[in-house]
Amino acid sequence: MADTTLPVIEGALLKVAHDKGFATARDRLEVMSPQCGFGELGTCCRICYMGPCRIDPFGNGPKTGVCGLTPDAMVARNLLRDTVGGTASHVGHARHVLLTLRDALNGKAPYQVKGVSKVMALAKTFGVPTEGREVNDICRDLVNIALEDFGRQDELPNNWVSKRAPAAEQALWSDLGLMYSNPHNEIETAMHATSMGNDADPVSLMLRVLKMSLIDGWTGLTLCVDLQDILFGVPEIAVTEAAVGVLEENSVNLAAHGHNPVLSEKILEWAEKLEGEALAAGAERINVVGVCCTGNELSMRHGVKLAAHNSQTELILATGAVDAMVVDIQCIWPQLAQVAKCFDTAFITTDAMVRIPDARHIPFEPHHADESARQIVQAAIDAFRRRRGKPVDIPQHKSTAVAGLSVEAIIDLLSKLDAEDPLKPVIDNVANGNIFGFVGVVGCSSIKFRDNAMTEEMVKHLLRQNVLVLTTGCTAHICAQDGLMTSEATYRYCGDGLKAVLVVLGKAAGLDGPLPPVWHMGACVDNSRIVDLMVALAERLGVKVGQLPAVGSAPELVQEKAVSIGGSFLALGVSCHIAPAPRILGGPMVTKLLTEDLQELTGAVVRVELEPKGAADWMVAHIAGKRAALGI
Repeated sequence: MADTTLPVIEGALLKVAHDKGFATARDRLEVMSPQCGFGELGTCCRICYMGPCRIDPFGNGPKTGVCGLTPDAMVARNLLRDTVGGTASHVGHARHVLLTLRDALNGKAPYQVKGVSKVMALAKTFGVPTEGREVNDICRDLVNIALEDFGRQDELPNNWVSKRAPAAEQALWSDLGLMYSNPHNEIETAMHATSMGNDADPVSLMLRVLKMSLIDGWTGLTLCVDLQDILFGVPEIAVTEAAVGVLEENSVNLAAHGHNPVLSEKILEWAEKLEGEALAAGAERINVVGVCCTGNELSMRHGVKLAAHNSQTELILATGAVDAMVVDIQCIWPQLAQVAKCFDTAFITTDAMVRIPDARHIPFEPHHADESARQIVQAAIDAFRRRRGKPVDIPQHKSTAVAGLSVEAIIDLLSKLDAEDPLKPVIDNVANGNIFGFVGVVGCSSIKFRDNAMTEEMVKHLLRQNVLVLTTGCTAHICAQDGLMTSEATYRYCGDGLKAVLVVLGKAAGLDGPLPPVWHMGACVDNSRIVDLMVALAERLGVKVGQLPAVGSAPELVQEKAVSIGGSFLALGVSCHIAPAPRILGGPMVTKLLTEDLQELTGAVVRVELEPKGAADWMVAHIAGKRAALGI
């Protein structure tokens, strides 16, 4: 690993925690190290009770599992199960939003349709009549189309992939047997195929990985984001702030953590309604702040400030200034409850699927959303009353950040330069090299890569070489905290070509300076927005997505969800950088398939680089190859 360049905010938060005697994730990792080498290589199988089996591919021990399973089949099975975990998370999230929208339209859940423009755009995509019809009636048709995807048994293509994905790529996926119908059936089949005594062919298993990743991309991410935009509105460009310094000593600090805006939108609404009670309790106001991907959702639509990415969640509780942390689903560390109970903090779980010892559980479901949200905000105010007057330790670090760059917001901005052909300014600047290419930097924050500021340093190397960066999830928090979503970052880090483009765009956007060089496009589900932008550019150019000068990167991989998201990029032909290595290195055939041979199938490869400059240099070289193939 490179020299230690621990980000200032990270260091300040760790000092607060250690000064108060808290063990952090870093301490727990150190105690656990070295971690299991078999697990790192993917050559550990515990699916049946003749095992667990372990294969050392570099030693003289067993070469297969007890049942005869080869190392390649073992790592492919494990990778498929990782991908199922990620896909199930996103598909489950999407289904929850779908049922909430259905119930809202039927008057059973207190939500309104705010994204009328999205309704009309999707109606056009799916061929739903709009002339003379109420918006809610059009929505009902869209809901029924989505519900059909979750219930069909006819093996016809899933509606959301067949209508939303680009046609050329669908033809390839069909040839490879990757098109799918009902996501639940495919998740069931994948778990069945990886159980003991079934699929043992690594090639077959790896094709299942790609198929599962497609489900994640289109019936998980894309469906989810489409429906969230209908319910809560399409994000618009907004200025916010990021890092722990957004906490306020004299306010009720309510941190919303997780992924599902069905909860956090209601929290924000009730925080406004109960502001008077907070003032009566002696607070200056209720300060709702965002953590992890729920933070990105709120920031994109309301400019809510971003307090922490995932690996900082236990650290901001150690400040003693968070009165309540309310969580929904995904990326919720059990340790949070243990830190919270050392203070007056109310740590509140809400989803029946996420129960944590020592947490207060306030059930939240859409039918009774208002009552639950009121209870949660009231709990935060009560916690403030207990905290008031006690010392807190809030490191005074924060940065401004421009958020809300949905595809619609980007097109609207570009329309101010060319109303007839909004994408033309981008394409012209790609052609002349001012924009050398695009990198989607996505995924998590990992304590294994924070010491060398992996994401921040890699992004800066890309910007110097005129690569525009699109980001989502916790990497968006990292970039925002480091000031990479400001006009100043454009002047400080960008090459001359990219800087010139962003100056023009900033002027069109009405900013005081250039548009930032890192575009905040939302939460992890919003990776579909990056795909939508690439699809729009590809269709405008008349090429396939995989031909664009673009790469995906998960520089601090933590979650199964990042594995399935990466797979969806690979299926589109978009190569991916990743760190650390996925757990496949114990299978030489699978490793070669992902790093070399996949090129022949989809046009994409996977590259592992653990050091920021090396990662950036590989991506720039890969983009250069794509540019050469396009003749630019």
